[in-house]
Amino acid sequence: MSRSLLQTQFDCDSPVALVTGSGSPRVGREIARFLAIRHCRIALHANTSLEEAEQTAADFLSNYGIKPLVTRGALDEDGVAERIVAETQNAFGRLDILVNSAAIWQPTRLENVTRDEINRYFQTNAVATFLCARAAGLRMVEQPSGGSIVNIGDWATVRPYLDHAAYFPSKGAIEAMTRSLAVELGSRNGKVRVNCIQPGPVLLADNVSEAKRKKIASSTLTGQVGTPDSIAHAVGFLCENAFVTGVCLPVDGGRSIFANDGLQVGLNTG
Repeated sequence: MSRSLLQTQFDCDSPVALVTGSGSPRVGREIARFLAIRHCRIALHANTSLEEAEQTAADFLSNYGIKPLVTRGALDEDGVAERIVAETQNAFGRLDILVNSAAIWQPTRLENVTRDEINRYFQTNAVATFLCARAAGLRMVEQPSGGSIVNIGDWATVRPYLDHAAYFPSKGAIEAMTRSLAVELGSRNGKVRVNCIQPGPVLLADNVSEAKRKKIASSTLTGQVGTPDSIAHAVGFLCENAFVTGVCLPVDGGRSIFANDGLQVGLNTG
C-alpha cells in the first residue's frame, strides 16, 4: 500500500499532530479530524471544553481507530504551552505537526476596551501561539524529518470589523510571527516550516438567519460561506508541501480582495 503525502513528508506511518483549541466544536476540532482520517496520531487540547474534548477523543477511537491524547490548560498561563507540547512528544515519541487554533474574541466598543482585555487578547492569541510554536519548533529541528507548524490568523486584519479593536492587533501579530519563526527554525533545519492560514467566513453561529447567511455569502467572490473543512484542507496542503514556508494564506473565498459594493465591478473610476 502506498503512503499518503503526509506519511511520506514525515517519513512515518502515523505522524503526530497537536491541535490547540480542538476541544469545542469549532475549526480546531475539524482540523484534528481531517488529520486523524489521514492516519495522524492526535493530541487534542482544551481549556474549558475538557468534557467535549474527551467525547471527541472517544469518537475518534470509535470511528478512526486512534486514541487521541487530551491535553488541558489555559494558554495564557505560564508554562502551559511548553507543557502540552512536552506531553504530546512524551506520549508519542515525536511531534510532526502543530496547529495553533486556540483563540478568543468577542465584540467590545472602543471606549470600553481595557488594558486587561488587550493583555488577555495578546496573551492568548499572540503570545501563546508564539510559545507553542517555539516549544514545538525547537523539538522539530532535532528530528531528521523536521515538522510543520500552522498558525491560524484572520483574513480581516486587512479590513477589520467594528468593535474588535483589541482582537485584531493580537491576530495581526501572527502574520509577522509566522515569517519570523519560519526563518528562525528553518535556518536550523530546512525541513521545519512555519505557515499561517487566514480564515474567512467558515463557521457561522447557529442563530445566524438565512438572510444574513446569504448576505455573508455574497460578500465573497465565490458566493458562498466556507466550511471548517475548507480550513482543514488548507492545513493539510501546508503540511504536505515541503516547498512552502513563511506564507500567510487567506482561505476566505476572495473576501480579502473583494468588496461587494460595486466599486470593483462596473463603478470603478481608477
